[in-house]
Amino acid sequence: MNEIGIKARLLLMTLIPAGILATAVGAYFSWQHLGDLQQQLLERGQLTAEHLQRPATEALLAGQPERLRSALASTLNYQDVRAVALYDADHHPLEHSGPQMFIADQPVPETPLAAGTGLQIRSGERSTRFVLPLQASPELLSDSTRTDLEPDALIGWLEVELSHGNTQLRTYQTLLSTLVLVLLGLLITSLMVSTMGRRILEPIADINQAIARISRGQLDVRLPKQGARELDDLVEGINTMAQALQSAQGELQQNVEQATEDLRQTLETIEVQNIELDMARKAAQEASRIKSEFLANMSHELRTPLNGIIGFSNLLQRTEMTTRQSEYLDTISKSAGNLLAIINEILDFSKIEAGKLTLESMPFNLRDQIEEALTILAPAAHQKQIELVSLIYSDVPLGLKGDALRLKQILSNLLSNAIKFTHVGSVCLRVMLEEENDSEATLRISVSDTGVGLSEAQQKSLFRAFSQVDNSLTRQTGGTGLGLVITKRLVEEMQGDIGLNSRPGEGSEFWLTITLNKSSQASDDLPVRPFSGIEVAVYEPLDLTRQALLHSLEGLGLQARLYASLSELDSDLNTANGQTIQLALISSGNNDSEWTERVQAAQRWAAAGLCQSILLVDTVAQPDLLDQLPPAHCAVLSRPLCLRKLYRTLTRLLSPRAGVAAESSTPLLSERRSNPDSVSILCVDDNPANLKLVETFLQEMGTRVRTATSGENALDILDEQRFDLIFMDVQMPGMDGRQTTEELRIREEISQQSATPVVALTAHALADERRKLLKCGMNDYLSKPINPEQLRDSILKWTGHDLSPGAAPKLEERPEQPADSEPRILDHDEGLRLAAGKADLAQEMLDMLMQSLPGDREQIEQSYRAGNTDALLETVHRLHGATRYCGVPELRRRCLQAETRLKEKAPCGEEIERLLEAVDRLQGSLSVL
Repeated sequence: MNEIGIKARLLLMTLIPAGILATAVGAYFSWQHLGDLQQQLLERGQLTAEHLQRPATEALLAGQPERLRSALASTLNYQDVRAVALYDADHHPLEHSGPQMFIADQPVPETPLAAGTGLQIRSGERSTRFVLPLQASPELLSDSTRTDLEPDALIGWLEVELSHGNTQLRTYQTLLSTLVLVLLGLLITSLMVSTMGRRILEPIADINQAIARISRGQLDVRLPKQGARELDDLVEGINTMAQALQSAQGELQQNVEQATEDLRQTLETIEVQNIELDMARKAAQEASRIKSEFLANMSHELRTPLNGIIGFSNLLQRTEMTTRQSEYLDTISKSAGNLLAIINEILDFSKIEAGKLTLESMPFNLRDQIEEALTILAPAAHQKQIELVSLIYSDVPLGLKGDALRLKQILSNLLSNAIKFTHVGSVCLRVMLEEENDSEATLRISVSDTGVGLSEAQQKSLFRAFSQVDNSLTRQTGGTGLGLVITKRLVEEMQGDIGLNSRPGEGSEFWLTITLNKSSQASDDLPVRPFSGIEVAVYEPLDLTRQALLHSLEGLGLQARLYASLSELDSDLNTANGQTIQLALISSGNNDSEWTERVQAAQRWAAAGLCQSILLVDTVAQPDLLDQLPPAHCAVLSRPLCLRKLYRTLTRLLSPRAGVAAESSTPLLSERRSNPDSVSILCVDDNPANLKLVETFLQEMGTRVRTATSGENALDILDEQRFDLIFMDVQMPGMDGRQTTEELRIREEISQQSATPVVALTAHALADERRKLLKCGMNDYLSKPINPEQLRDSILKWTGHDLSPGAAPKLEERPEQPADSEPRILDHDEGLRLAAGKADLAQEMLDMLMQSLPGDREQIEQSYRAGNTDALLETVHRLHGATRYCGVPELRRRCLQAETRLKEKAPCGEEIERLLEAVDRLQGSLSVL
């Protein structure tokens, strides 16, 4: 509507009302005229019928209806009369004139003219029919000779048909005349409106052209008067505006010239300032580079002596000392640890402030990172007798991609703060899934405690640099006040949010939400429910620890039975109700009597063959009683539990009983390295103190260690001997750690040798250090100062050996038979060696193997015939796992060969046949015995 012009609007405003009015008037008069035509038709039909009524009655009374024939024929000459017919009293036709009548079945209401005559009128599409009854009136009856008739008796019917043709023609003429008159009136109106609109629009067009010229800069244009008051007012306003614009243009030109001159001078000034700023920027970049180098060098220079102080303090604590010396040494260790933490926080804060923090994006396992963070902080929590647990919900994806080191730093800061301000109760870390799609997962991680809590004022200043919750001189907790600031900045760098909920005296909950990419390269590698169907007993009085333990056991497929006391568990094990329990997990005590009770119970159960046992202890409580536990039937695990350690311990304790395979996917490699003494390690460091420290740690773990003081020395040693693992310092004179590793990788490639894992020992704090190390060929890195736990975890990760103090002792293996020699069917000496020298245990494991052998043989045959490769591989793998704990060399080798072929998806018919033959031979040899 807005696009319609004024002229069109005037036409619409005039024609629409005029057209509606003309149409209404024409329709009204046409309706009146059509009604008159219809009324005239009815009147003509009635008059025609009444005109023929008397002659027709006389003819019927005389009994001579043919006398009416000429009258009926002459009636056809009347206007609109189409046909006339005469009927007797029973409607039998007597006389008919004209064509056959049309059907007319719609009655017409009685008209005033036909009132009292008995006239019936019916209308149809083409005609209207008038039917008039003929009665013997007394007057006509007296003149007639008929004596059999009563006065006014019905003697016949007269029917007249009038055609609608003439009436319809006049109707069309009327409608056409009305339409022509309406259109003619609208045309005249349009011409008048167009003429009047032109007189209005022409001045407006002149004004529009003038405005267009003014807009193009012709400010001297002036409009004359237009002869209408409204238009004259508009013209006067436009002329005034043009005059004002012309004056403003002159002033603007002067201002532009002045501004141009000022701008030229300003540009000259800015150019000089840009040169100065560029010089200052280059100076700032150089200062930033020097700062980065300073941070790297200071990190190394400060951490290297701290490494020696902390390491040798740990070694010195293992020697005999007086009480005062022990206190002094403990103070030195704590002071060095606090100094290291302060250095780390200041360096991290400096990198964040300088914008040098770079987040990595590498695959990692979320559960492993959380368990590592809890393991490091567990001693601090257990010293205060605080319950420390983690709960990872089952729907949380474990294989993720991001900066695992920074995520662990965030968790460590939050957990450390929670432990620091909690004096009694618990600290719990929870991980929940908020949103998930095919490529990303949004996690909510919370750390809740039962500590002192925070007021609203304390919460507002919590994330400020160098700010403490308690800034008084008598505060009980130390620190730089940078931990939470660094945590907040790291979370924000990860595009996440962080916050807290806290009330004084009710504890605190720190939470954060981050979105991480999923990664199939770091997904959980533990088997799904490997111990399904096995029933275990659980005695754990701590609520959160019990909940976390049950969650872990459920994930491993174990069925847990809870006990409220140790005596109740002991009573059940000695009755039929406890015969299905294969393992008991019991919590350690808080005093010597409780410790003695737990250890004696585990010893008693092992001696009676009731069940295996796992004792859950705090990291700071390691009494000598634990050494009395039988390693073949008992194990000790520290809280909080790590799922991988729990799985390995359960595999060691339950595999001989449940037939669960505990071997890795490379059985030959596992067999070759089943003895810790076979682990050979090369340590490379130019610092004698650090080298001696690492060497001492590794020797105490039972490994074979060689040392090198430079990169060149290390390459010479590697030319003579191969190692399972290399610990390499990064910053050394001559060939540094990166150059040495690159040279080693080139030599390995030339000689077509497998790559030896290289773990860097670095004190650098820059964010891109790990990327450089991995790029040069190193596999992993450890940050100084180094502790024994880091070395154990690294050895476990890259060699598969668990060298923790609680690991089961390994027996020295007998040299393997050559691959081409025929293995023995049954080797009792080997079975005894695998059972740690216990003859009853060796016989029990062999009996269990023989009991499951017929069912396994049948499943192997059925799966092979059905072509079900997955089921076949599963059965062969399970049987292979059982043979590794019994003296059956031939069957073990056949299982290994068949499993290898199945994993390579190669034809395995021959290997399966040999496996079945080996089963038959073993069964036959035992039946003979």
